[in-house]
Amino acid sequence: MVVGQRDAPPTTNLERERLAGLGTSGLAPALGTTPPRSAPRDLQDCFACRRSARVAWAACVLALTAGCGSGLAGRTYRHGDIAFDIGPIPASWHELDADDAALAFRDEAAKVTVAVNARCHEQGDDVPLEALTKHLFLEFTDRKLIGERSLELDGREALRTELFADLDGVPMHFTVYVLKKDWCVYDFLHIATLDSPATSRSQFDQFVAGFATRG
Repeated sequence: MVVGQRDAPPTTNLERERLAGLGTSGLAPALGTTPPRSAPRDLQDCFACRRSARVAWAACVLALTAGCGSGLAGRTYRHGDIAFDIGPIPASWHELDADDAALAFRDEAAKVTVAVNARCHEQGDDVPLEALTKHLFLEFTDRKLIGERSLELDGREALRTELFADLDGVPMHFTVYVLKKDWCVYDFLHIATLDSPATSRSQFDQFVAGFATRG
């Protein structure tokens, strides 16, 4: 997302949140949309969120089909001006075609979905990582922060956040990385049911640790 000076009053939730410095408990209430009935139940529960030109919530994969229609070749993703490497992909992760994410994977046995989104030259590069993370969860209720920490990823500061959040009364376990680099914002999402194994999150951390942009 490209940064720009704003002379007009804030008109979006993201801008209002940024200026107001809202905490997790102060986020706007869920708006909600209806997910496809064909999606697995736990996916239906978490994939009901707002489509937005400014914030492409990568977990909003509204049409999921097994396949390899992305720009992924091996561990390198390319699409237009966006190119990056990722870490090891576990054998249990099956790639999905996802309209609203650069990459998406499903681990049926672990009841986990992983998504990666990259957006460049859009509004938001001037927004703190904390606000970008919170904005991803505007559609979710009963947010309970487990922990967050800053770390270095591909030579830049990234924010890793882990939390529980409900959608339509169904609790989910989210692990999210947000990174800004070279006028782009990258989101990495691990979306799990509460009984998903902890090993899946470890695999996800290794997957994200291998991230590096390409020229």
